[in-house]
Amino acid sequence: MKYTFDYLVFIGRFQPFHLAHLQTIQIALQHSQQVILALGSAQHERNIKNPFLASEREQMILSNFSKDDQARIKFVHVIDVYNDEKWQKLVKSLVNDVTETDAKVGLIGHFKDDSSYYLKFFPEWQMVELESLKGAMSATPMREAYYRGEIQSDKFPQGTIQFLQDFQKNEIYVKLQQKFEQQDKTNIEL
Repeated sequence: MKYTFDYLVFIGRFQPFHLAHLQTIQIALQHSQQVILALGSAQHERNIKNPFLASEREQMILSNFSKDDQARIKFVHVIDVYNDEKWQKLVKSLVNDVTETDAKVGLIGHFKDDSSYYLKFFPEWQMVELESLKGAMSATPMREAYYRGEIQSDKFPQGTIQFLQDFQKNEIYVKLQQKFEQQDKTNIEL
């Protein structure tokens, strides 16, 4: 099969990995020989916004794909640097580390809101711009529901559902849930 790209880069935190993420990767696999997932917020400390480590997100994501597709997905871990120029250089450097010099690299994504401005940082990569998928999903309300003990099974692929169920049995989940409840009470009282 002839692909348009050697690599398509998909940047996200995937906290957690939901159906719109899955659909984006499926589209990327149709157009590219390999997909590079740039996992944002890849530092090692957990918080309410970033409950899962990069290695856990890799496991969660790959659990939703066949062995053949898993072999076509690569990961790079992007830590938060809080400076757009440094972040842009970091992402490019990490992608360059896993691609050949003459590879045709593209970027796949969706300009969903102001937070998607970073997609314009890579003009040398051809953009595959997607329309809103699966009803404009945002992971924030999904995480909030998760901390309340609910897994919204209509928003996640099966592998993610299993991962989230297993993670709920972990003491780390309980600690994050308590932090969320404290924050939730504080926000209501303000």
